[in-house]
Amino acid sequence: MAYTSDVGGQRFAFRDLKHVMASASPARSGDELAGLAAASAAERMAARAVLADLPLTRFVNEALVPYEEDEVTRLIIDTHDERAFAPIAHLTVGGFRDWLLSNEVGAEALGAVAPALTPEMVAAVSKLMRNQDLIAVASKTRVTKAFRTTVGLPGRLSTRLQPNHPTDDLRGVAASVLDGLLFGAGDATIGINPATDNVPNAIELMKMLDELRLRYDIPTQTCVLTHVTNSIEIINRNAPLDLVFQSVAGSEAANQGFGINLAILKEAHEAALSLKRGTIGDNVMYFETGQGAALSANAHHGIDQQTMEVRAYAVARAFDPLLVNTVVGFIGPEYLYDGKQIIRAGLEDHFCGKLLGLPMGCDVCYTNHAEADQDDMDVLMTLLTNAGCTFLIMVPGSDDIMLNYQSLAYHDILYLRSVLGVRAAPEFEAWLERMNMVAPDGGIRELRPGDSRLLTLTDQQTLYV
Repeated sequence: MAYTSDVGGQRFAFRDLKHVMASASPARSGDELAGLAAASAAERMAARAVLADLPLTRFVNEALVPYEEDEVTRLIIDTHDERAFAPIAHLTVGGFRDWLLSNEVGAEALGAVAPALTPEMVAAVSKLMRNQDLIAVASKTRVTKAFRTTVGLPGRLSTRLQPNHPTDDLRGVAASVLDGLLFGAGDATIGINPATDNVPNAIELMKMLDELRLRYDIPTQTCVLTHVTNSIEIINRNAPLDLVFQSVAGSEAANQGFGINLAILKEAHEAALSLKRGTIGDNVMYFETGQGAALSANAHHGIDQQTMEVRAYAVARAFDPLLVNTVVGFIGPEYLYDGKQIIRAGLEDHFCGKLLGLPMGCDVCYTNHAEADQDDMDVLMTLLTNAGCTFLIMVPGSDDIMLNYQSLAYHDILYLRSVLGVRAAPEFEAWLERMNMVAPDGGIRELRPGDSRLLTLTDQQTLYV
């Protein structure tokens, strides 16, 4: 179906819904690379005018990727909750934006409609929203999950402690874990990207992390971000696996590029649940995504990268995860060119994920060849915290020495807690208090020579040194 719109005395034509969605997206290098971006600001506004007038039902009745060709599309359509959709079924995309921003619509109403929302609906409305709109709606959306800690509670911001090492040296990893714990990081998970992704290596890392967790009674969950098929084998070998990790994308073809499909994810989910390692909840999955993943695999079906990103959240939603995060600037400037594009993408991803009912976090990051710097990351982490982000990723000194990209540093969580008043997950916060690591203002106490905490925690390294 073709669409037309007049802006500034000029008529713009759009050949189909995919064309409208792509043209309505804020400017970004990935869509330009794919030949999908609007040619001008006027064309972009014309596409948004068309989009604003489209009924939400259009996205239920018209699949951007054909149902017969793609299992992600089938998942989206087959799980759509018509009863939950009824209260908003009469709205256009523009009317949906107004509804979301209404003072009368709060956390309860947003949670009730989450099962009714398709990724395409959510991507569409995000294209009509300013950054402040994305923050305003996300901040009143509540998504709470639990394993050994509870993430997503109001006024809380959790962190993934990421102690990567270029050779997976246990001593090096242990030192980075110690460093992060002393800053109060790690309540979302202590998660390692292994330099060598195989089952024996992953098991060694898992055993070390689990021994550390048990020795100091740390209420958190650990994760080695190995391929999901490795996790299944690790579970079969009775190793101490807490969370199953996998990168996911928004089309069947893109997921095939990751070596996965929905059946494999289901098998892993059921296997992890069978372990019953959670103490206060059973959310056992951890997913990562990123704008540009489908395009980089030539599996985007002519759809803009942000819409394809949100389709990945439908995959994640099907497995009730503990954690989902967009690694927003990791794929590089070919997809998000500069700090402005990275900031916008991070806010979009967080808004869309939370609206779909996901415990959405972000790796606030960039590669060294992007037109971005740490000031841009300061802006994004501050905005995301105001938006009610579930968790952020922290690495030693903001420099990941294994993956060779820039993220946030452990000390950034102290800034966010001090300035914005957010706190760690309650179970982890209680542990920090037991370890005498919490200052009266809620921050981390300053270490001093002979401090008992230092003596207590640093002896962990004798296990591996």
